[in-house]
Amino acid sequence: MKAFDQYLKQIEQEIKTKKVGYATDEIGSVQEVHDGVALVAGLDKAGFGEVVEFESGVKGYIIDMTEDSVGVIVLGDYLLIKSGEQVKALNYTLSVPVGDEFIGRSINPLGEVIDGGAAINAVSRNPVEKVAPSVVYRKSVTVPLQTGIKSIDAIFPIGRGQRELIIGDRGTGKSTIALDTIINQKGQGVICIYCGIGQKNSKIALVSELLRKHGALDYSIIVSASASDPAALQYLAPYSASAMAEYFMSKGKDVLVIYDDLSKHAWAYRQVSLILRRPAGREAYPGDIFYLHSRLLERACRLDPKYGGGSITALPIIETLEGDVSAYIPTNVISITDGQIFLETDLFNAGIRPAINIGISVSRVGGNAQTKAMKQVAGKLKLDLAQYREMAAFSQFESDLDEQTKKLLNQGAKVTQLMKQDKNKPYRLGEEIIVLWAANKGYLESVPVTAVNDCEAQLLSAIRTRGQKLCAKIEKEKIVNEETEAELKPFVKDIVEGFVTT
Repeated sequence: MKAFDQYLKQIEQEIKTKKVGYATDEIGSVQEVHDGVALVAGLDKAGFGEVVEFESGVKGYIIDMTEDSVGVIVLGDYLLIKSGEQVKALNYTLSVPVGDEFIGRSINPLGEVIDGGAAINAVSRNPVEKVAPSVVYRKSVTVPLQTGIKSIDAIFPIGRGQRELIIGDRGTGKSTIALDTIINQKGQGVICIYCGIGQKNSKIALVSELLRKHGALDYSIIVSASASDPAALQYLAPYSASAMAEYFMSKGKDVLVIYDDLSKHAWAYRQVSLILRRPAGREAYPGDIFYLHSRLLERACRLDPKYGGGSITALPIIETLEGDVSAYIPTNVISITDGQIFLETDLFNAGIRPAINIGISVSRVGGNAQTKAMKQVAGKLKLDLAQYREMAAFSQFESDLDEQTKKLLNQGAKVTQLMKQDKNKPYRLGEEIIVLWAANKGYLESVPVTAVNDCEAQLLSAIRTRGQKLCAKIEKEKIVNEETEAELKPFVKDIVEGFVTT
């Protein structure tokens, strides 16, 4: 009996001193699975954006929350998931791997390599969803981002930290403008990210090859969720690209991000929302479709130097139908961005490329993002072109025109010709300024309209051979002073005289 009492005391002592370890998990079960989206019941304490793991090993993240269930975007093969299987909340939000190792590679929105090369072991991760920097951290846009396209740099300048929309119908050269801008960043210290949303795999391959051919892949990353990928991954792609851009911005670097295109992104989100049974609004889009793009594009900004000083410049692309810029998604994105470049089908078919509509296009940063030299030569260019377009429309009904109108039409026609530019052939800043200076000073007045482009080609050739020092001087000083003009006059005159008809 004594031994038994002693045994009981020992057990009591052990119960008092021993700490029992236990772990709690948030567990739910799959109710339904549709096209990359799962409805899960039982995850009462899980939060928006939290990552979950299915019993089959596939992961997903929460995008929708209702009273009795959550909507989960599946990050993998949703066909492996079965109704009724367990789902475990992992207690962290979705993030993507980021780092310098990604430069020169093609990846999917989850940071997995899709270019056939070796896998990347990144040490850092950035959250996919992040609140944009507040006004306290931002600095006004004043540093130009040269596109190398003279009509854009002169009339609709883009600054580092700006969001400039490229909008137009299918096949009007939207992606070409974006890719030429990437090619022109060579040696400018800008990291470029091309985000393809719902594009064909063949187009992404062509983009990769084009950038490689021009040496632009050395400072570029391609993020692609192709047309064959689930809508859930297409929805995720631009946020992943933005997370990668923020990594470089946090290191004080300038980043250019192309979203090609946000129309397909909106379609993917509409598909996901309809599967989640959200109430449909205008054109069957959910009520928060504006927030979809505003929270993405607001992440593009220029930081104050005391907070790192980096910048993200965003060039979102929107595809219109029959040139309808007043449709739902186009008007939404126009109201979010700092201007738009509208490409017109009629101009494109007429051979005016880039086919920029001068009347509708605008940059709300304007001359703040231009060098003084560019302001000097491009000052009245937009007004001349706008007047020419308007005058040309009326003059076709008038047989007898006065001399002033004829002169204006002649000058406008030549400037229009001068604004033409071949794709994948961006200009240096100095080259743009010399060409526009020649037009501004009236050197093209005696050159026939049909010879303007030949004259420009000859002038460019001369700049790239014997005019290198003059070009470099303009780029360094960023101003056209009297001394520079004295050098420019004989240089330009010598070329133009060969094209003047008597």
